[in-house]
Parts: sequence; C-alpha cells; structure tokens
Amino acid sequence: MDLNKDFTTQTIALTPDYEGEVKATLISSNSNQGSRKSVLYVHGYIDYFFHAHMGQKFNTQGYDFYALDLRKYGRSLMEHQHPNYCIDIEEYFEEISIVLRQIHEASKEKVILLAHSTGGLITANYMNFGKEKNLVKTLVLNSPFFDFNMSRIKKAATITVSYPIGGLFKYAKVEGALSPAYAESIHKDYHGEWDFNLSWKPIKGFPTYFKWIAAIRKGHKKLRQSKIDVPVLVMHSSSSERISNFSEKATRQDIVLNVEDIKRVGARLGPKVTLLEIENGMHDLFLSKAPVREKAFEEMFEWLKDLK
Repeated sequence: MDLNKDFTTQTIALTPDYEGEVKATLISSNSNQGSRKSVLYVHGYIDYFFHAHMGQKFNTQGYDFYALDLRKYGRSLMEHQHPNYCIDIEEYFEEISIVLRQIHEASKEKVILLAHSTGGLITANYMNFGKEKNLVKTLVLNSPFFDFNMSRIKKAATITVSYPIGGLFKYAKVEGALSPAYAESIHKDYHGEWDFNLSWKPIKGFPTYFKWIAAIRKGHKKLRQSKIDVPVLVMHSSSSERISNFSEKATRQDIVLNVEDIKRVGARLGPKVTLLEIENGMHDLFLSKAPVREKAFEEMFEWLKDLK
C-alpha cells in the first residue's frame, strides 16, 4: 500500500491548550468497508503513522484500519507548537475518545486498540481512565514504554531534577537525550528499509523536555494500580541492549527499551494479559526484518482470532 494513494487523512479540531490551537489527524485505509472489525493504531514518541504495510495486513485479515497522529506529532504538528510536547499524557485522551466514537459509530462494533512504545503507555492509561474505554474490545501493545531504560541511579537523578526544572522553566529541555541508532536502523538512507518524513521523525530526534519526562513518569506510576478488564496482548522482543552508536545488534534487539521492564509491568496490567516474545524483534516489532515482522503479524492475528 502507498501512504499517499491508499489512505485518507482527516483533521480533527481539538480544544485549544496552553500553546493555542490544537489538532489531531485520523488516517484511514481506503480499503476499509465501514461495517466490520476495526483497529485503531497509536504511534510512539518522536513518531507518526507511516506503516502502510501494517494497514494492508489488517485489511487483508478482514479488519478496517485506522491510525492516529496525536497532537504535536507528524501530520498534526503545527508551527506554533513544540514537537511532541505534553505536560500530562491524559492530554491525548481527547483525540482518542473522539476517534473511538467515530469508528464505533461506523462499524457498530467495539474497536481493537493497537499501540507502540509511548503510545502503549498512553493507551494503557486510557484503558484505565479514558472516557470511552468501554468502546474498546482489546488492547494490543507493541513494545510499550513502561519504564525509563536507564540505570537505577541515572533514572532516579533524571526524574528528581525533572520536577523542579520543569516547574521553573516550562520548556527546559535536553538535546540529544536519545541515541540516533534506532532511527538509523530503520530508515532506508541508513541501515533500514523504511521511508519516513525526517521532519516529523528526525534521525537525531527532538529535544526531550523535563515537563515531558515528568508527565511520562506520572503515567508510569498510574499503571501500578492498573485494572484493565479487556484482554491485553503485550508484545516484546526476545532481548534488549542500550547502544549509543549503530551496530548490527540494532537489527535484532530492542535498543530503546528494556524488555524486562515491559514484561514486569505488562503482566500486571489486568487479569487477562498475554505476553508474547518475538525472537530477534526490533523496538517496533512491525519494522523488524521481514521474517521477524511476518512472525509478529502471524502470532498477533492468531491471538486476535482466538478472542472470538
């Protein structure tokens, strides 16, 4: 599938916030039929929807496919906004609720919510506290961001300073907090096979704001009492390792998050959790090498089929 030819975008006007006008973007596959099982995909941090192949997979398997570019990300980023900035992850609940209602009204069925990395953190919180969580049939998480991938000492120090600095300086930030190795491992001009907009997903990333760090930590803490009552699939790589520069390891490991954190928190999200390990998976399992991502798709669809 081609992003420009095979998908349609819809701008969703949202309630203005502390930076002014706000919008989100709903992306819909042109192969959708409007009256069958539907999936809504939510991307991660420094990310947006460019996974045309994923939309095709779902359509082929009998699902309508939708994706959401959250406020201040990708197609939704506006000139007056700080990229990917938030002071509370519940800010994103507004667009998730609007889109869930819209999809539900079209399909007359509950929606499958699929999310990657920070999107996984956002949607796991949504399934605990979101206004329209009852419209969701199941939650599928692709390498969800459930903890900072740092040593205990560095994590404690980072979190400790984020509150006072963010409180004093709204846009205080750290440049280069994330290694470019992951983006290099997936972009076609470096070591990967995927083409994405480098203005929306830069190789060196965007600045990391202390306010954002505090918001993420708050989201982590809220999941300690998670009680998601729908079935949850938590997918993760078979191994992880922190690396600063690209190496071949980046093509067969999660080099962004620690899979042990994903398993530890994921298992406690609710009473109906399934953990699924994908051998040699990358951070975004569906951007892994072809045999690996095909295995990830196959096992996810098998799990979804068993829910019937």
